[in-house]
Amino acid sequence: MNLNDRIKGAVIALDRRARPWAARSKWHGWAFEFLLFGLKQAWACLFGGLMLALLVGTRLLWPADAALHRYDFLVVAALAIQFSLLALRLERPEEALVILIFHVVGTVMEVFKTAHGSWVYPEPSLMRIGGVPLFSGFMYACVGSYIARAWRLFDFRFEVYPPVWTTWLLAVGAYVNFFTHHYVQDLRWPLFVLSAAILGRTWIRFTPDRTPRRMPLLVGFLLVAVFIWIAENLGTLADAWNYPAQKDGWKPVGLAKMGSWYLLMMLSFVLVSAVRRPRSGGTCTSVRVPLRTPAAGDTR
Repeated sequence: MNLNDRIKGAVIALDRRARPWAARSKWHGWAFEFLLFGLKQAWACLFGGLMLALLVGTRLLWPADAALHRYDFLVVAALAIQFSLLALRLERPEEALVILIFHVVGTVMEVFKTAHGSWVYPEPSLMRIGGVPLFSGFMYACVGSYIARAWRLFDFRFEVYPPVWTTWLLAVGAYVNFFTHHYVQDLRWPLFVLSAAILGRTWIRFTPDRTPRRMPLLVGFLLVAVFIWIAENLGTLADAWNYPAQKDGWKPVGLAKMGSWYLLMMLSFVLVSAVRRPRSGGTCTSVRVPLRTPAAGDTR
């Protein structure tokens, strides 16, 4: 039995054993649903969690006299994770495509930002473009991977979804502003207002267990931006990169940075929507357990 089948079996066994307990009362049902929500979130974060573990682990354990630079090892390790996930059928080809797209988009921005002193990579490496080690693109890919996987696992549906061209206008504006604010007025506040105008009425429906739940889409963006900020603090603490304010020693990344991650979330969401087309709200029937059962698909 391969790893994918073992995970399917474990998911089915968990559901069968815990379902009678969840049916005892409303509180038990909510607790079980919350557990499934956490398991699905953890599974959606698989690539990002592994990358974050690598950043912290290599900071603590990487030998100073190693023949291979730490940053170069992170590139090799990220590629190995990606190919392993595909080979083990724990990730789908379209999700790997999302990671590739995000790696390119992120690396382009990284080259520009480091050239303008927005942040630096303090350690040496061979696999780099300018001042940017190639592992950095995978950090953006973690966000895209999470959204693509969560979209499938929670069977995302949308209510009052705006015309697609408006979301692309918003995404392009957010991406361009990451570059142009070095030369002209920073337009992040107008972009915040524009995002509220375009997506303020949109609700996302997601299914942790059997009952679809809903929340405003922009609230979801804000929540994910907070978790990206937390991950960024761990990344800078592990010296994967440093901001100018951290040149004399580590200090927490400023809360204002979450505005940038909110814009990144909008950009990421729109890019993923090109692979997973938004569907209208309705009764969600395809997700029944933390990961899909064989009857409903596989765990990729």
